[in-house]
Amino acid sequence: MSDQQASFPKVVLVGNPNVGKSVVFNALTGAYTTVSNYPGTSVEVSRGHCQITDRRYEILDTPGMYSMMPITEEERVARRILLTEDPHAVVHVIDARNLERMLPMTLQLIEAGLPVILVVNILDEAERLGIKLDLDLLQRNLGIPVIGAVMKRKIGLEELCQAISNYAMVPYKPFVYAQDLEQDIENIIKLIHGDYRLSLRATCILLMQKDDDIQKIVTEKETEDDYRQLLETTREISFRRRADLHLQISLERRKVCKQMLKDVVTQTVNETEPFSEKLSIWMMNPLTGTPILLLVIYFGLYEFVGGFGAGTLVDFLEGNLFENYINPPVVNFAEKYLTADWLFELVAGEYGLWTLGIRYAVALVLPIVGTFFLIFSLLEDSGYFPRLALLVDRLFKKIGLSGRAVIPIVLGFGCDTMATLVTRTLETKRERIIATMLLALAIPCSAQLGVILGLLSAVPNALFVWTVFLLLLFLMIGFLAAKVLPGDSPVFYMEIPPLRLPQLRNVMVKTLTRMQSYFVEILPLFLFASVVLWAGKMTGTLGNVINVFSPIVKAIGLPVEVTTAFVFGFFRRDFGAAGLYDLQTSGLLSAAQLTVAAVTLTLFVPCVAQFLVMIKERGFRVAAIIFAFVTVMAFSSGWFLNKFLLTTGLLA
Repeated sequence: MSDQQASFPKVVLVGNPNVGKSVVFNALTGAYTTVSNYPGTSVEVSRGHCQITDRRYEILDTPGMYSMMPITEEERVARRILLTEDPHAVVHVIDARNLERMLPMTLQLIEAGLPVILVVNILDEAERLGIKLDLDLLQRNLGIPVIGAVMKRKIGLEELCQAISNYAMVPYKPFVYAQDLEQDIENIIKLIHGDYRLSLRATCILLMQKDDDIQKIVTEKETEDDYRQLLETTREISFRRRADLHLQISLERRKVCKQMLKDVVTQTVNETEPFSEKLSIWMMNPLTGTPILLLVIYFGLYEFVGGFGAGTLVDFLEGNLFENYINPPVVNFAEKYLTADWLFELVAGEYGLWTLGIRYAVALVLPIVGTFFLIFSLLEDSGYFPRLALLVDRLFKKIGLSGRAVIPIVLGFGCDTMATLVTRTLETKRERIIATMLLALAIPCSAQLGVILGLLSAVPNALFVWTVFLLLLFLMIGFLAAKVLPGDSPVFYMEIPPLRLPQLRNVMVKTLTRMQSYFVEILPLFLFASVVLWAGKMTGTLGNVINVFSPIVKAIGLPVEVTTAFVFGFFRRDFGAAGLYDLQTSGLLSAAQLTVAAVTLTLFVPCVAQFLVMIKERGFRVAAIIFAFVTVMAFSSGWFLNKFLLTTGLLA
């Protein structure tokens, strides 16, 4: 980064999850980030640039945070930005329908001495609920710029740009709390002498709340004697207030918020409850939410991804376009001009760059991924996923997770590698390890899931066995992991956004962006895998590998040819599933064998990319243990299922 670029004034976007920070970021920068109707979309900080009049600004979009006192990793990332950057302005984006609940964080930002601009977003939906706001009065009460906005339609964008451009002075305004609390804060302030990014008042309050990051900063900025005296005082206050410190601070801020909002909010009562509200309640009620979930799975995954994507689209691309029009001239060209046997095999042989790498990526995987991402984008834009999280929370508690973990688990059906990264947003280390293990074991990525759904959809009983077996294994392993792994049970809280009709542009942009990103990622890997397999065939190494694994494959009742699909699966899970697709279309597998192969391949080792991310997120030791466990569990489960099907004759 050049000195000139580094000198751009910074504008930091903060706020609760799902209030429209990413929409504001896109509106300011013209860049696209994933904009979703569920919390936890922004895991890392997005950076872009914005030109306002004759000045250029750097815009930072941070993960969602509820308070200046962080709990989750995403909150720590956001707060770290406020502690390390020197922002020209901090734009706090809040939901117009939830002012009283979100304004306490605004107070904390102001109290911290930060240059705050308040954006009251989603005004249109607040108005539909009968909520009217006097934002001019709120601006006078808070002493900071307050802007009403509907950022998805860019209403308020011009006013925000003007406020950013005109921001010149930080209106530090301490809010007065109860006398005893004020006295404790004052006693700590007297003992602090260092220079801090946040105001002394905010630093002292966080110190009283035993904030680890603030304690570390204070140790670096205070002398040893001053810090010892400071530590003794804060410990005495924390011990004396151990039962109600956090609660009292929270209640005092809510009391101030009520004063700030007096005469600001007026609510007119809607006589009839909107259908969307009724549907929202139905989605979260186990009695009605479970049938709704089954309908989503049936029509979204089974019919659309499995039927249309893995069936109609793959048949057209692979069975018609490639088979009849693209492959013949490529193979003829290779036979005519690539006379060296090794060169012909590299391009158009059994594991050739064209016949395997490109055909798998374009004709088999991409249409399935595209249909899955389309359904996924529709569901996340509608706001269904947070309701699904509440629906499964009680069940997830049994397996050591909270409903919040539904986000990485659901994302795993898109890409397990990305989902493993998202596990960092979970509250406890124990929860992150359990979620990572379950993703590696029992959650098929979109392409693998689509291919398997396409394979099994023609045999409904096989699909039923595959689904039930994986679900039971998912719950059993999760339950055992929750019993074995030490640690506290997670506490669940999540923002529930309104149900919305998905925006066509947003859905299409997300789908196409994800497809493009996915294709750019998988094509080189598929080509690389083709070269490795080609080299293995030419040197005899592949045959040796197959010979080593053949006894294991035979032990679970599968023909030797399936071994190749497992070798494919190590490069990418979807690559292995596509190899299974070729075997099935060749008529080599019975219904029972197909089911055993599908289950074993689904449970088989995570692909290289996911394994590397596991090492990055959980460390090599944990990643290696999960890798070994998943490998053993995959083939053990295949053996057990094969014996069960042979004994019962269920798929005979």
